[in-house]
Amino acid sequence: MALFLHSNVLAQNYDPLEGVNSVFNEENPILNPEGNILFFTRGHHPENVGGSADKGDIWFSVLQEDRSWSQPRNARALNNANWNGVIGFQSDGKIVLHGHYKSSGELIRTQGIAVTESRGTSWKKPVNITIPYYRNLSENQGGSITQDDSALLLAMEGYGTKGAEDIYVCLKLNDGGWSEPKNLGATINTPYQEFTPFMSKDNKTLYFSSNGHKGTQGTDIFVSSRLDDSWRNWSEPRPLAHINTEGRELGYRQYEGFAIYASIRDSDGYGDLKVYTEVDLDSLMAQKTLVEMDTTVQLIEVPEEQVKETDNQFVLFGQVYDKASERTLANATVTITSEEDSFSKTVSPSGGKNRYSLGVPADDNYIVRIDAPGYLSHQQNLDVFSDEVKVLEMNFGLQVISVGARVNLENVLFKQSKPEIVSTSYAELNLVADLMKQNPSMVIRLEGHTDNRGDAKQNMKLSQERVHAVKKYLLKKGVNKKRVKGKGYGGTRPLVDNNDPVKRKLNRRVEFTILKE
Repeated sequence: MALFLHSNVLAQNYDPLEGVNSVFNEENPILNPEGNILFFTRGHHPENVGGSADKGDIWFSVLQEDRSWSQPRNARALNNANWNGVIGFQSDGKIVLHGHYKSSGELIRTQGIAVTESRGTSWKKPVNITIPYYRNLSENQGGSITQDDSALLLAMEGYGTKGAEDIYVCLKLNDGGWSEPKNLGATINTPYQEFTPFMSKDNKTLYFSSNGHKGTQGTDIFVSSRLDDSWRNWSEPRPLAHINTEGRELGYRQYEGFAIYASIRDSDGYGDLKVYTEVDLDSLMAQKTLVEMDTTVQLIEVPEEQVKETDNQFVLFGQVYDKASERTLANATVTITSEEDSFSKTVSPSGGKNRYSLGVPADDNYIVRIDAPGYLSHQQNLDVFSDEVKVLEMNFGLQVISVGARVNLENVLFKQSKPEIVSTSYAELNLVADLMKQNPSMVIRLEGHTDNRGDAKQNMKLSQERVHAVKKYLLKKGVNKKRVKGKGYGGTRPLVDNNDPVKRKLNRRVEFTILKE
């Protein structure tokens, strides 16, 4: 299945789902096994069964001969006035659905987990199935079924939930039914929200959305590896840095060579469906082959056939550009380093399009750092969990160093209700220290912010103490104290609505403003 593979999505000159998204809320995208029908949930559309108040009906779009997607239509036979969504597809061809499908007076056994059969774009009436002890107290729905039909993953708030929604698994029984839901445990689930789970084809990698794990900018997509057959032992979840934004990302599903998900980034305020491609074949194949060999890495710009011959390695490529003018920067450097320091390489953009390209060993965790004279450096985590990834495009926008420039230190985190810096923050603080060493006359003002929960005076005190902790760290790194000013503002300068529990975390931040270059 490679329906989106030739689209240049990251360059933003072609959006394969441009005709699918609307001014309404789109989420929960999923392709049928044949890859020619895209299902998704659309909320608050006047054509929904429940009208504009309906939080979600199942809609669908069909792949056309010219590889475009048809105008979406409401799959009316699958919908009612509740939230409706496709969970997945069983090996017998039946579609597993989410929604309250019971008839009037009928005993609710699964709160609407149902199956239906399809013939092209027509469907039979959904029939409820029984899942023992399944009861979801949350209005948020979501789930998926593994490709081998052995497990059903559901996001729910029920017995044994750690806080808000947790992710549970139901296993397929010998009689074809499902076991009672089993919580995936504290490594995956937090006191906050975890939802929209999806398992990779080999049932080893779990993708899900959360607003409770380290590194979140709101609601982000995370990935974790399954360590045994218990469904309780998982690796520490890591954010998908190349997908997540300051917006809200949900419903990630990985296919061969691409992924589909929903995000409010660059949308109309509601969710839009997004495509992430691991390769832009057209632009790669337009490049001449440049090969520079050493003992650890191959520096390459390669056509498709050569990429396929490169085992246990993926090609990282892209552009670095001025965030304001979008002009590409030829004098930038891109450095990728493994977390264990077993691999490190630096490359600069080249060629007419100022594109960098670097061959990197697959299946590891990396830190990518981007530097350019006169610009604020940028650093980002990159986690590669599969050697099936052959080519990955990452484009970076840098901010010019100028008086008045404001920078949000997104990855500088503190222990809850304390001014103690979490160790994962050191990498970003080191970037600030390096910036000031490279610009010896620069003066900055640190600003600490909290949300508005709790005592206002205590929030003001906490924000000031956190500013002092950051300043102390920079001084320890050799920055003169006269060059670092600071003030805590408590909850008086929110970025987003504090009444929204999902967005509220964005208000808890440390920023700095350049006062003098």
